[in-house]
Amino acid sequence: MATKTFTAWVHKEDGGWVALCPELDVASQGQTIEEAKANLREAVELFLECADETEISQRLHGETYMSPLEVNVG
Repeated sequence: MATKTFTAWVHKEDGGWVALCPELDVASQGQTIEEAKANLREAVELFLECADETEISQRLHGETYMSPLEVNVG
């Protein structure tokens, strides 16, 4: 079985944690960071298993970068 590396963005929300795979626009949640990431892994694996190649290619954003963004406020 092959493996592929995706990005997991995790943030706290309403007493739990939300995890997002931005390359595929797949999200999940959990009570802890580890649980949110494990649930996201399962959600991504299920998506890749069930979606057809056209849907995967339409959703796949390729390389994703996280960077600070400075904006003017007020």
